[in-house]
Amino acid sequence: MSFNHRLSYRLLFLLVLSFETARRLASGDPNDEACLTNLRQNLQDPANNLHNWTKPIFSNPCSGFTSYLPGATCNNGRIYKLSLTNLSLRGSISPFLSNCTNLQSLDLSSNQISGEIPPELQLLVNLAVLNLSSNRLSGQISPQLALCAYLNVIDLHDNQLSGQIPQQFGILSRLSAFDVSNNKLSGQIPASLAVRRFNSSSFIGNKKLFGYPLEEMKNRGLSVMAIVGIGLGSGIVSLVISFTGVCIWLRITEKRMEEEEGKISHSMPNY
Repeated sequence: MSFNHRLSYRLLFLLVLSFETARRLASGDPNDEACLTNLRQNLQDPANNLHNWTKPIFSNPCSGFTSYLPGATCNNGRIYKLSLTNLSLRGSISPFLSNCTNLQSLDLSSNQISGEIPPELQLLVNLAVLNLSSNRLSGQISPQLALCAYLNVIDLHDNQLSGQIPQQFGILSRLSAFDVSNNKLSGQIPASLAVRRFNSSSFIGNKKLFGYPLEEMKNRGLSVMAIVGIGLGSGIVSLVISFTGVCIWLRITEKRMEEEEGKISHSMPNY
C-alpha cells in the first residue's frame, strides 16, 4: 500500500473519530440527562433561578468543563458538581440523581426542600461532598449512604431528620466533616463517630440524642444535680421525722417514769 493510501486511511479514521466525538458531545450523556431532567421536575423554583433548566431539558448540558446550566459544573462531558444553594427551591430530591454517576459534589443547602433523602444516592459511588443543610428534610438518614465510600463531608444540619445516626457511617474512613445538629435525631451517638473528634457542635440541637461528646445524662430523665438534690432533701426530711419521733418517745417515757415515781412515793410509809 502506498504512502498516500495509508495517509488517506489515517485521515479518514481521524475524521470518523472526530465525528463520533462531536456526536457524543452534541447528544450528551443519557444518564446525566435523566438525572437533571428529573431533578428539575421535582423542584419548584418560585424565584425562577433555574430558567435555563427548560422542559424538555437540554440535549447536552456539558461541553468540556463548562455548562450553560447555572449551578452545574462539568468534567470531560459529565456532570461533576451540582451547587444549587440559597435559591428558595422547594419540592423534593429526585431519586434519579443517582444517574449522575460521575457526581462528586452535591450541594442543595439553604433552600426549602422537603421530603426524605433518597436512599438511591448510595449509587453515587464517586460522591465526596453531600451538603443538604438548612432545608426541611424529614425521615430517617439512610445507612446505605455509607456505600458512598469517598464521602469526606456530610452536612445535614438544620433539618427535621429523625431516627438514629447510622452506625455504618463509622466505616467512612475519609469522613472529615460531619454535622447533623438541629434535627430531631434520637439514640446514642455512634462511638465510631465520636472517636473521629467531631465535637458537640456536630450533634447539638437534637433533644433525644445522647452520648459522647454530648453530656451523658442530657435529656435522659433527671439531671445529676436534680438527683443529688432530691436525695439530700429526702435525707433531711427523714432526719427531721426521726428526730421528732425520738423526742416524742423520750417525752412519753419521761412522763411514765414520773407517774411510776409518784405511785411509789405514795405507797411508802412515813417514818
